[in-house]
Amino acid sequence: MTTVTTLVSELGAVVGAANVHLPELGELEDGTRWSGVRGTADAVVRPSDAQGVADAVRWCYDHDVAMTVRGGGTGLSGGAVPDGGVVISMERLNKVRTLDPEWWRCEVEAGVTTAELQRRVREVGLRYPPDPGSAASSHIGGNLATNAGGPHAFGHGVTRAWVLGLEAVLAPGELVTIGGPTRKDVAGYDLTSLLVGSEGTLGVITAAWLRLIPPPTAEQLVIGLFPSVDAAQDGIAGALTCGAVPVSVELLDGGALQDAGATLPVPGAASEWASLPDPTGAVLLFANLEGDLVEATAARGDALVDAWREAGATWTAVPEPATASALGEWRANISGAVAARRGGKLSEDVAVPTDRLAELLRGSEAIAAAHGLEHAAWGHAGDGNMHCTYLFDPTDQARLDRANAAADDLFGLAISLGGTVSGEHGLGRLKTGYLRAQWDPAAVAAHEAIKAALDPKGLFNPGRKTP
Repeated sequence: MTTVTTLVSELGAVVGAANVHLPELGELEDGTRWSGVRGTADAVVRPSDAQGVADAVRWCYDHDVAMTVRGGGTGLSGGAVPDGGVVISMERLNKVRTLDPEWWRCEVEAGVTTAELQRRVREVGLRYPPDPGSAASSHIGGNLATNAGGPHAFGHGVTRAWVLGLEAVLAPGELVTIGGPTRKDVAGYDLTSLLVGSEGTLGVITAAWLRLIPPPTAEQLVIGLFPSVDAAQDGIAGALTCGAVPVSVELLDGGALQDAGATLPVPGAASEWASLPDPTGAVLLFANLEGDLVEATAARGDALVDAWREAGATWTAVPEPATASALGEWRANISGAVAARRGGKLSEDVAVPTDRLAELLRGSEAIAAAHGLEHAAWGHAGDGNMHCTYLFDPTDQARLDRANAAADDLFGLAISLGGTVSGEHGLGRLKTGYLRAQWDPAAVAAHEAIKAALDPKGLFNPGRKTP
C-alpha cells in the first residue's frame, strides 16, 4: 500500500519535487465552499508544462491513484473538490502560446484566466465572446471542462462554439492533439466536443486553439420592468420575434431585486420597481444588442422597446452606452448580494425551454415556500437557464438540509418541463446520479460506455459526471 510520504516522493521524482506538495485548504474546495463542501487529497501536483501533466497522469494510472483536475476553483457544482488521491493543478500552464490577429485565432494553455485572455485579445483589436462568471480567476481549462456559458451564450454560444482543437492527456498518460488551427475538420469522431464539457472525467485538457472575432461597432442596452413572470416570458418571446436579435437576455425576479435592486446602475429603475403594487412579483429583463452600424442597432433597440411594452412592461429604458459596462459589473455581483441576505445560499443552474420559463420560476418559488425557505432567481432568460436559489443561515444545518431537499424538487420540476438539471455549471460532485432521471436508459448506457472506453480504470475525476 502506497503511503502519502511514498506517493509524494515518487511523484516528485517524476515531475520534480518542487512541483508536488501536501494539499492546502484552498485546494480542497471550490465555489461550493459556502455550503461546507470540502474534499480530501494526498498530494497536489502543479506541472509546469503539458508533458509534466502527462507524466503525472501516467504515474497515477500505473499506481491506480485517482486524479482530480483543478483550474481556478470557481466551479459551482463541486467538480474540483477531490475525494482523495492526487489533485492536478493547472495554474502553471498559463501561457498564451500563439496569438494570430490576422487569422482570428489563438492557442492558449489551460491555466490562462478568462480575463487575461480577453485582455490580450482586446489589445490586438479582437474579441473572445464567452463570458462566464469570475473572469479574473476562472481558467480557460475549467471553462472548457464544464463547457461554460454566461450571459452572452445566448447570442454567441457556449465555450464549445469557440474551440478549434485541443491538446489533452488521455489514459494512461498519452499527450495527444485533436484538431488545431484548421477551422474545419470532420475527419474523425468529434473528440473535441466529447472532451469539452466532460468535467475532467475523460482526460486532462492542457491547451486549446480558440476562434476569435472582431468586436461590434455598436452596442445597445435595453431594460424593462414587468409586473409578473408571465409578462416577462411574453417579453422574452417579443425579444426573439421583433427583429432585435439580442446577444443576451438576462432576468432578475422580485427576490433577486430585493437584494440587488437598490444599486441597479440605471437611472429610475430602482424607484420604478419600488413603486409597483407588488414589487416581490416583478421581473426585470435587460438585453444587449450588437451590430456594425450605430443607426441600425439603435433601431433594433427601439423595436425591442415596442415589443416589451406590448408584452406588458410597466417601464422601459435605453440607457447610455457607458451604463452597459456598469450594469455588467452589477450583474456579476448579484450572487453575492443575494447570499448576503441570510449568509448562505444553494443556487442551482437548471434550464428549461424558454416557453416554460414562467412555470419554472413559479414552481421554484412554490418549492421554497413548501420547505420554509426564502427564494430568489436570476439568470440567462434567453437560454431558459435560471439560477434558482434557496437562502439559509450556513450555521443552521436543518435549513441547509431543507435547501438540499428543495434542490431535489427543483431538478424534478426542470426535468418535467422538458429541461435539464444543469444548464452551464455541470454535474460535478453535487449532482452525481441525476443524469439517470433525465436521460433514457439507452442514452445512460452509451454515456457509461464512453467513460469505460476512455478511462477504463475510472481514475479521472471519479464519481463525477456519473448517471
